[in-house]
Amino acid sequence: MDTLSTAPSVRVLLVEDSKVLTEQLTEAIDQIADVHLIGTAETEAAAVALVSHEPVDVIILDLHLRQGTGFGVMRALTATQLKPLIVVLTNYDLPEYKSAAFALGATHFLDKARDSGRLAEVLQEICETRPSKH
Repeated sequence: MDTLSTAPSVRVLLVEDSKVLTEQLTEAIDQIADVHLIGTAETEAAAVALVSHEPVDVIILDLHLRQGTGFGVMRALTATQLKPLIVVLTNYDLPEYKSAAFALGATHFLDKARDSGRLAEVLQEICETRPSKH
């Protein structure tokens, strides 16, 4: 068994309503060192409930969900002390959505069609730049 580095792994929640994409992203996330996928959610309510019960460092967030929206998740988080990093991953790469997402605290805004391959890179960057939690 490998010994882990002193920095704890980055805890990631994936909020996505496409089962196929959830499976693909789960496989990709599982390949990244120092990243631990703590769960997935398909709806706004499920995402907010998970974040309020589990420590989460990063949320990979789709904007259009089966029930609710990624914007609703971000609005719910602004009313709490919880401050996970938000990586928006959406099919709707519209300037007004991007502006709204950043205004609500998103740190990254990725287009599924164009940028999904960058997700691993973004997560690695987060791992490398986040302060140690001792």
